[in-house]
Amino acid sequence: MRVVEISDRIAGSYCGKLLVDAGAEVRKIEPPQGDPLRRFTASCSPAATDSPLFCYLNAGKRSLTCTPDDERYDAELAGADVVVVTANRSRAAELAIDPQVLLTRCPQAIVVTISDFGWTGPYADRAASEFTLQAWAGSTGFRGDPAGPPIAIGGDLGEYMGGAFAAFGALAMRRRVEGGGPGEHLDLSMLEAMTLMQSSEWLHSQLLQVPPVSRTVEVPSIEPAKDGYVGITMVTGQQWLDFAAMVECPELTEIPQLRFQIGRWEYRDFIRERIGPWLAERTVDEIVELGQLFRLPIAALGNGSTIRDMAYMRQRGVFIRNPAGFHQPRTPWLMSRCRPAPLRSAPRLGEANSETSWSRRESAIGKQDRRLPLDGVRIIDLTAFWAGPAATHLLAAFGADVVKVESIQRPDGIRYSGGMRTDVDDWWEYGWVFHAMNTNKRSVTLDLGSDDGRRLFMSLVAGADVVIENFSPRVMEHFGLTADALLAVNPRLVVARMPAFGLEGPWRDRVGFAPTMEQIAGLAWVTGLPDGPPVAPRGACDPLAGVHAAFAVLAALDHTGRTGEGQLVELPMIETVLNATAIQPMEAEAFGLTLSRRGNRGHGSAIQNLYRCAGDDDWIAVTVATDEQWRALVALMGRPSWCDDGRLDTVAGRRDYADDIDRRLADWFAGQELASAVESLAAVGIPAAPVVSPSLVTDNPQLNDRGFFESLEHPRIGTALYPRPPFAPLTGHSRWLLRPSPTLGEHNAEVLRGLCGLNDADLTRLASADVIGTRPKGV
Repeated sequence: MRVVEISDRIAGSYCGKLLVDAGAEVRKIEPPQGDPLRRFTASCSPAATDSPLFCYLNAGKRSLTCTPDDERYDAELAGADVVVVTANRSRAAELAIDPQVLLTRCPQAIVVTISDFGWTGPYADRAASEFTLQAWAGSTGFRGDPAGPPIAIGGDLGEYMGGAFAAFGALAMRRRVEGGGPGEHLDLSMLEAMTLMQSSEWLHSQLLQVPPVSRTVEVPSIEPAKDGYVGITMVTGQQWLDFAAMVECPELTEIPQLRFQIGRWEYRDFIRERIGPWLAERTVDEIVELGQLFRLPIAALGNGSTIRDMAYMRQRGVFIRNPAGFHQPRTPWLMSRCRPAPLRSAPRLGEANSETSWSRRESAIGKQDRRLPLDGVRIIDLTAFWAGPAATHLLAAFGADVVKVESIQRPDGIRYSGGMRTDVDDWWEYGWVFHAMNTNKRSVTLDLGSDDGRRLFMSLVAGADVVIENFSPRVMEHFGLTADALLAVNPRLVVARMPAFGLEGPWRDRVGFAPTMEQIAGLAWVTGLPDGPPVAPRGACDPLAGVHAAFAVLAALDHTGRTGEGQLVELPMIETVLNATAIQPMEAEAFGLTLSRRGNRGHGSAIQNLYRCAGDDDWIAVTVATDEQWRALVALMGRPSWCDDGRLDTVAGRRDYADDIDRRLADWFAGQELASAVESLAAVGIPAAPVVSPSLVTDNPQLNDRGFFESLEHPRIGTALYPRPPFAPLTGHSRWLLRPSPTLGEHNAEVLRGLCGLNDADLTRLASADVIGTRPKGV
C-alpha cells in the first residue's frame, strides 16, 4: 500500500507510523524547513539532530520536500493509494489538496484529513491545541479536587488516539477499494476522537438520573506508600470487598455506596483515614505483591526513567533500539503468522527527492458500490468492560456483523460496575459505557462452562472471520477455547486477544484495567499539579487500546485475504499505552531528564494553562504557542505595560518568564466572562475553550452540527444520544449507527436459529438449562 503523508502534528505522523509498521510504503512530503516535529522535545532539550519523537514517529518513511506547485507533488498524490493530511479545509487548499478533485482523477484513492474540528461546522476554522480540545471534550472538567483547578491529562494522548483512528479508517476503506468499490474522503475530527476518550458521561446522567458530573478524583487511586506512590484501581464491587480484606478494614464493607466508585468521593476522608496507615507501613513492592494475591489491579507507578527496567518490559523485549541510538517500544501487536516491518531509520530531510515518482494506479473500480467497508465481515465478540467493546464498536460502525457473546452467569461487567439503578427491575440494562460502546451489535448469551454453550460457540466460530476477547489469559484456557482450538475449527479465523499484560511473561496473570496501564506507562506521572501526587487520567487508554486492536484486526484480515491463513493476534493493553507515552523513556535516555507533572502547563514551550474567569468555578483553557498568537493576546488585553518587556517577544523568552506571565493572565481572566472570553480569543486565532463537565458536551455546537451524537431508540431507556466514530458519514450514508446497544440475550433466537440452525424446541431446552437467557442468573 502506497501512502503519502503531509503532516505537521503527531496524529498524522502516528497514523503513518502504524501503516509503516503494518507494511505500507510511506512517503512524507515536508516543507523545505522540515516537519516541525524534527525540532520538538517535550523537555525543551536541544536535539543535536532530529528529535527522538520525530525519529520514533517517522522510522521507515521516505522524505520529499516538493511544494504544491511542483509537478512531483502532483505526481505523488496521483500515485498514492492513501493520502493522509493534517489540515482543515482552508489549510488543505493552501496545500493543493482537494479530496473531490483527487477522487475524480483517482477514483480508488483514500484521502484522510485530520483536523481539530473536522471540515464542517461553526468551529471548523478555529485554532486549537491538545489542551483546549481536552477541555471542549469534557475530559479536563471532571478531573481534580474541587478545592483546586481542573486537571488536563499530561502528554499528547489525544494525538495518538486521532492517529490510530485515521490509520484504522485508511485500512477499512482500502478493504472496500480492493473489493472493487470506490475510494473516499475520510473527514476526521480530533475533537470527536477525544470526546470518545471520555466515558459518555451524558449517558450516565440520563440513564442513572443523576446531575452532571463534577470534578473529583478516584478514592482510592494513587496513594502514598512507605517508599513512593502506588496505583490502586477498583472497578467491580467484588474488587472493593477484596481490597477491604487486604487492607484489613472490614468497616469499608459496611457502607453500600462504597462498592461503586461513584459513591466513594463523598467518603474520601473516611476511606483515606483508614487505609493510610496500612499503606504507610508497606513498600510499593509489598503492596503490589499482596494485590496480586487478592487479584486486584494494583501497580507501581512508572516514569520515563523507570519504565524500561520493569520486569515485563525486560523479559518480553518490549523496547527495541531505534537506529538513532535510543530505545523505543515495539509495535503494540504480535501476530503468529507475520511480523511488523523491520525498524529502520527516520528519513533525512528530502532524501527521496531524486527517487522516481510512483506511477498512477489504474482504476480497479468495477462498481460504485458504496456499502460500508466491512460489510460481510462477521465478528464473534467476547469482550467486556471498555477497551474490547471500543474495538468492536468501531468495527461494527464500519459495517461488520458483530455478535456479542455474554452469559447470564456473567454478563459484561460494565453493564453495572459504575453504578446501579434501584428503581427498575432490569437494572443491568442501564450501564452508560455499555450503551455507548455496543451500538450496532447483536447479543447472545451462552454459558461457555457448559457442553452446549461451547458447542454452539464453536458453531459460531466456524462461520466467523474474527473472534476477539479481552479476558485474562487463563479464562479462555479454562474453557478450552485456545487459539489453536479455534483455528482448528476455522483455519481462516483471526483470533484477537487483548490481555492486560500479554499471553506470556512475568505479569501474565496480573489483573489490570486502563488506569493500571496509565499508572505503569507514565501517563499518571505527568498528570497532576507539580507539588501534588500523580492523578489518574481516568481510563482514557481503554478506547486507545480498542482502536489499536481494531486496526490490528484489519491488518490481519488483509493477510487472510491474501494468503488464506488465519492467525493469533496478541494485543497487550500495556504495550498500546507505552506507544502513546514513548516520549518519556526516549527523552529520559537521550537527555537524562525525567518528565514530570507541570499542572496544566503541559510540556514544550507554549504558554498554556487554565485560568479562572468571573463566575462560579468557571475556567478557561488557553494555549499561546506562536509569536503571532502572543501579539494577538496582548492586543486583546489592551496592550498592558507589563507586555512591553522585549524578553516576552519570543517563544524562548516567554518560557523563561512563564510563572510571571501566568500570574498576570490569571489577574486579567479573573475579570472576564467565560463564554465571551472564549469567543474573543477564538476570533483572533488563539486556541481557547471552556472547561465543561463531560455530561454537558451534548450542548457543544460543533459536535451537534457535525452529527457526532446520533439519536437511537432503545427498548428500555427510550431515546438517547450515542457517540459515533470521529468521521463524517461516508458518501451515500447519513449516519454510522443503525441500532442501539442490545439488551442481554436480545438476539438469542435470531442468531442461534440463523447461524446455528436451532429450532424452538432447542431454544426452550437451552433456556431451561440456563445455557441461554435474558436475565442475569440469580436475579
